[in-house]
Amino acid sequence: MTTPPEPPPDHEPAPAPGDEPTRARGGAPDGTPVPVLTDADADADAGTGPTPDPGTGPASASRVRRFWSVRRIPAAVLAALVLGGAGLLLYDVAAVRADRSAMAWRRELADGLATRPLDDTWVVVGAAVAVVLGLWLLILAATPGLRAILPMRREHADVRAGLDREAAALALRDRAMEVSGVQSVRVRVGRSKVAVKAASHFRELDEVRADVEAAVAAGVDELALAHPPALTVRVARPPRKA
Repeated sequence: MTTPPEPPPDHEPAPAPGDEPTRARGGAPDGTPVPVLTDADADADAGTGPTPDPGTGPASASRVRRFWSVRRIPAAVLAALVLGGAGLLLYDVAAVRADRSAMAWRRELADGLATRPLDDTWVVVGAAVAVVLGLWLLILAATPGLRAILPMRREHADVRAGLDREAAALALRDRAMEVSGVQSVRVRVGRSKVAVKAASHFRELDEVRADVEAAVAAGVDELALAHPPALTVRVARPPRKA
């Protein structure tokens, strides 16, 4: 006795879980997957990429400025001098208005300014001191100061970071001491230059210099400074003991 064949189903069987994404994404009827076009691919085809973060990238490094010093001590000294001089002069003027004699120092100063010639030694010295103080104040007002702090790259627009030059020199010194053959290292970090002086007691000096330069250059890159300084490496033999 033979079993009759089963009739075909009225509807197609439900697709397997693995086939659903292919059909949802426009897969072919025969099951061949079709490449999916993402937003990144669309931007690439259109010739545009994702919008960069305004606080990152090489362009932001050029906009990083040095830290400005508050200069509390010069400001306090100047304010004290101006306040003291203005108060003393105001008191003397008020005393003269009250029918009292002016202070001796103001009478002598007025007489000296009226009688001394312009080429007098004390007049020239006083003018030179005033010019030097004025230039010093102008320089303080026009320069940022804080030379000991190196600005770092800005990863975020609202965050600023700085690195102390002594801390940077210590970090680079540790990197240089890891080089084989280096006995001692002196590192000086400036605002635009890093000077490394190493003493090697074995290995060829050229090989040690190349390794030290590579290690310190990698360390400078890890410091993430906004304006990477130039690197100068000198390697010599240690002095012989007598």
